Amino acid sequence: MQLPTSSSIVILTGAGISAESGLSTFRGGGGLWENHRVEDVASPEGFITDPQLVHRFYNQRRAQLRTVQPNLAHLALAELEKAWPGDFMLVTQNVDDLHERAGSQKLVHMHGELAKVRCMLCGEVLPWEGDTQPGTPCPTCGKKKSLRPHVVWFGEVPFALDCIGRALEKCGLFVAIGTSGHVYPAAGFVELVSPFAYTLELNLEASQVASGFFELRSGKATELVPALLKELLAGIQAPVHATGP
Repeated sequence: MQLPTSSSIVILTGAGISAESGLSTFRGGGGLWENHRVEDVASPEGFITDPQLVHRFYNQRRAQLRTVQPNLAHLALAELEKAWPGDFMLVTQNVDDLHERAGSQKLVHMHGELAKVRCMLCGEVLPWEGDTQPGTPCPTCGKKKSLRPHVVWFGEVPFALDCIGRALEKCGLFVAIGTSGHVYPAAGFVELVSPFAYTLELNLEASQVASGFFELRSGKATELVPALLKELLAGIQAPVHATGP
């Protein structure tokens, strides 16, 4: 694959990339939510009904996050960001911080961040590593019963959609890695890119929207993403005659 060095790249990552670091995936029989109804732990209504359950659930997730490390796919994406001469945006559906720990900086967390909390009263977003309880006061305004996980729940609008949309419209390459294609609006991103852009899905198995991509590569992210890095970096020095599929 050869792209002009001025081409912009947008990469979308999903649960599949973090699963190879040992984090449970969102869906599936062994998924993170199997012991809880999604509505109970990932919706505003669930939080109102049983805030103690929701706080406990996300406390457990933060604790699990401290036991895992970025994998080769995370590291390869951080290296690509540093080396690519054109515009670059990494959009993740994941709420973990593995991309940051790998070194990624041009990163958009469209579904929020597990290692942060938000005050529903003053609006402050704060880094948070430990546990929270319903009575934990906001460090900024001091109010209790106001902190919630800084994650996007069902029924809420993901972050930075306008920014992501503009990047998709002008990119020369769009890559989706480890995504299921079940969750919108991310599942529809491939439809927003220019018809002249190259679209590529990297996945263990085809997603629900794989037919919308020009190319599908099946396998582990820890193998496919480093290979893609080498391919793109090799193309930087090579002559380019076309930008489309």
